[in-house]
Amino acid sequence: MTVSKAAYDAVIREKDGQINALKHRLEQLERLIFAAKSERHAPTLVPEQMALWDQGADAGAVEEPKEKVSYERRKPRRKSEAGRAALPENLPVRRKVIEPDEDTTDMVKIGEDITRKVNYRPATLELVEYVRPRYARPEAEQTDGVAPIVQAPAPQQVLPKAIADTGLLVQLVIAKYIDHLPLHRQRRIYKRDHDWDIPSSTMGDWFAATCTLLKPLYDALQNQVLDTDYLQGDESRITVLEANEDVKKNKKSKSHRHPMKLKRKVHLGYMWVFRNPEAGGVLFAYRPGRGANVLHETLADFKGLLQSDGYSAYTSFRKNHPGVVLISCLAHIRRKFFDAQSNHLELAELALEAIKYLYKIERISQDYNLSAERRGRLRDRFARPAYDALMAWVRYHLPEHLPKSGIGKALGYAANHLPRLAPYLDDGRIAIDNNQIENKIRPLALGRKNYMFAGSKEGARRAAMMYSFFACCNEHDVNPRIWLLDVLPRVAETRPSRMGELLPGAWKAAREVVDAEEE
Repeated sequence: MTVSKAAYDAVIREKDGQINALKHRLEQLERLIFAAKSERHAPTLVPEQMALWDQGADAGAVEEPKEKVSYERRKPRRKSEAGRAALPENLPVRRKVIEPDEDTTDMVKIGEDITRKVNYRPATLELVEYVRPRYARPEAEQTDGVAPIVQAPAPQQVLPKAIADTGLLVQLVIAKYIDHLPLHRQRRIYKRDHDWDIPSSTMGDWFAATCTLLKPLYDALQNQVLDTDYLQGDESRITVLEANEDVKKNKKSKSHRHPMKLKRKVHLGYMWVFRNPEAGGVLFAYRPGRGANVLHETLADFKGLLQSDGYSAYTSFRKNHPGVVLISCLAHIRRKFFDAQSNHLELAELALEAIKYLYKIERISQDYNLSAERRGRLRDRFARPAYDALMAWVRYHLPEHLPKSGIGKALGYAANHLPRLAPYLDDGRIAIDNNQIENKIRPLALGRKNYMFAGSKEGARRAAMMYSFFACCNEHDVNPRIWLLDVLPRVAETRPSRMGELLPGAWKAAREVVDAEEE
């Protein structure tokens, strides 16, 4: 069979494309395994090659506002003169006076030398006894309608039937979801440092009861986060242990003859995370799957701007919700070009430099703390020309490269998702990327490396609750321990209509008002 030269060349081009695509995938896998995860870009092109079009190196430069500033600067000290960082003023001081071996009774003290050291003492457990004396009224005062015995009422307890007080409950939660210590590790710590072996089932019951108590507060948080017309969304996996009854249903009949051989399986669930940039609220919601049905269920009544990565579930959700406008993330677009540097360095660096310019404008607006309105005007004047040029450049080069090559994938991804980013040029509220919500997911990524899986679907829902609360504390710069110590005893007696006042943002604002009045 004779093959024409054109057909032969077409086959060779196809094979070359497959080889390049496989080489690109191999390089990405090697980078994930061996290389640093940083995506810092150090350009290697000469300045004349950094423009998307032949307009010179200064094309599209931002005219930054300038002002003359005079200030006094402390003369930098040499390395040998550098002192230690100042110690916190709130640390308790324990003085240890070391007297000479000689008798100093008749001596006059003329001074002293003080050496300061920072010591560490393990956390202490204390047994708190609530003593309520009972008193009997004198017989002359014992009349009808007056109780003969006088006793103070029992103090309000977070968990009345548990021996754990508020401080211990808060420590269990903080240690697990902020310090990433699973309950079995905490149990070993209490056994080692305090000689108290707490049964694992008891610790689990305490934690479950605490989450049950906080459930109304989580519902209030969900209402607050979703009550907006601008949301950011993302999702991350979490491994969940199946319940024993679910395993039994999936086992064959012969396995039922040996109940001890039944093993609990795991399934891959997902934490769906939504952030309200204006209110500063973050919501984690556990769902067994990653399909668009989760968005239909969680965001059924949402209308407005939804910013996310390029996951197809958001596109499917958008088709059935015409009131939703999808916004892309520039960081994901940039990542594709960063990964394509090994495939086509010149084009990848041109795109990275253009994206760097767009981020420079965002830094200027942050440095000057511009309002949303002024940020929108700045973007319209300086970012829009660069954005339009990048969009045209992507469409120009897209047909020249194979879709499966590294640069072809980057150009294709940009061609599909850059148009969805266009609304950020007009609306100063919209972030240029989804990095803020991805930062809120990091504690989950650290936690699952320690506890490996959630013990059940209900356990995953409790984890979502705690990650939500602590992400909100981080968003509002609130100490989660102080917040939870104050809020946990008050949740049960708070009306549902006022539950939002206990959320970290509102709680911090109320505390600041009280502190200002006391001053």
